[in-house]
Amino acid sequence: MNALLPTTVHFDVQGLIHACAHNTTRDAFHPTLTSKQWEVFCNYLQPFAVRQGQVLIEQNASDRTVYLVETGTLTVHYEDDKGRLRLASVEAGSAVGEGAFFTRLPRSATVQAASACKLWSLSPIRFTELTNRQPAMAVEVAMALGSLVSRRLANRPKRVAVT
Repeated sequence: MNALLPTTVHFDVQGLIHACAHNTTRDAFHPTLTSKQWEVFCNYLQPFAVRQGQVLIEQNASDRTVYLVETGTLTVHYEDDKGRLRLASVEAGSAVGEGAFFTRLPRSATVQAASACKLWSLSPIRFTELTNRQPAMAVEVAMALGSLVSRRLANRPKRVAVT
C-alpha cells in the first residue's frame, strides 16, 4: 500500500453512517447498527484519507484489512501479463477488501483511488478485539460484509470487486 496522506481531513462517524445509509445500490455496506453501536464500532476503525491515483490494495498482497468508504470512488483493477484492466468501481457507503478478510488468501485485484477518498479501515486484529468485547456487533458487521460478498458474487460485473 502506498503511504497515506498526512491528514488534516476531519473525520466523524456520522459521515460514514450517512454514506452507508444513503448508498441505495446493491453494493452498499448495510449493517443493522443503532447510532450508539456505530459509535462503538468506529472505535475499532482507523480513519484515513487517500488522494486520487493512490493505490489502496495491491493485487497478490497478503494484507486482510477491510476498508469502508465514506467519500470518494475507488476502482478495482485486475493485472495480467498484458497490463491493467478496470473491472469495477466502489462508491461511498460500500467496502473493499472483504474477500481477503474472510478467505485469508492474497488480494485478488488492485484497488486505486479514482478520486480523493475518506476511508475507515478494520484490521483483523481490531475485528478480533471487537469480537471479544462486542460479539453481537461483530457478528452483525461480519454478516453485513458477508452479504456484500454474496451480492457481488451474484452480480457478474461486481464479482471482481471482491478483493
